[in-house]
Amino acid sequence: MKNVLLIGLGRFGRHLAIQLDQLGHQIMAVDQNEERINECMAFVTNAQIGDSTREDFLRSLGVNNYDICYVTISGSFQNSLETTSLLKELGARYVVARAERDVQAKFLLRNGADAVAYPEKQLAKWAAIRYTADHISSYIELDEQHAIVEVDVPRDWREKSIGTLDIRKRYGINILGVKRGARTDMAISSDTVLDSGATLLALGEYEALRKCFHL
Repeated sequence: MKNVLLIGLGRFGRHLAIQLDQLGHQIMAVDQNEERINECMAFVTNAQIGDSTREDFLRSLGVNNYDICYVTISGSFQNSLETTSLLKELGARYVVARAERDVQAKFLLRNGADAVAYPEKQLAKWAAIRYTADHISSYIELDEQHAIVEVDVPRDWREKSIGTLDIRKRYGINILGVKRGARTDMAISSDTVLDSGATLLALGEYEALRKCFHL
C-alpha cells in the first residue's frame, strides 16, 4: 500500500482514483471544484479543495510524505506545469504528470516530472492493435520501444518447444508465460511446448513483436 497525492479529478483523475482505491492505496485527492471532490469521496481516503499552483497550499499538504504524486489536471496545461514544478521544489519523491501532446510531455519532464502519463495516445495505440488483429488478446505498452502482447500461438509454432523454436535468438522476444484457459503458466523453460489452444505472453521491442506476430 502506498500513500498517493492525486491532483486533478477530471475524467482521467477520477478513473485513476477508482483504480488506486481498488488496489488498496491511500489517496489524498485535490481539486478546485467542490462538485468533483464530492463525487470522488467514496473512493478516496481524504480530499481537499484548493489551488495546486499556490505554493503555500501545496506545502500544507506535506507533499514529501507521499510515495507518489499524480498531476492529472485537465483544461489548463499551465496549471499542470506549475503544479509539477512546485511539487518537485517542495520535495515530492516521484511525480507523474498527464500530457495530451508530445510537446507537453517534453515540458513536463524538463520541469520536474519523473514520468508522463499519456492516456489518449496510449489508449489509441492499444485499441488500434487490439481490435484490428484477431489473434491479439491484449497489448501492454511498457515504454516507447517495448511492449507485452497476449497472442495466439502462431500456426508454425504449434506443438513445438520454445527451445526447438529458439524464439529469443531468432526473433528477439521473450516468452513470459503460456496461458491455457484461465490458467497462466509462468514457469517457462526451453522444454515448454506451445500447444494450439494456448496464448502466449510475449515481451520485446515493438518492431520485433510486430514482425513476429504481424501486428
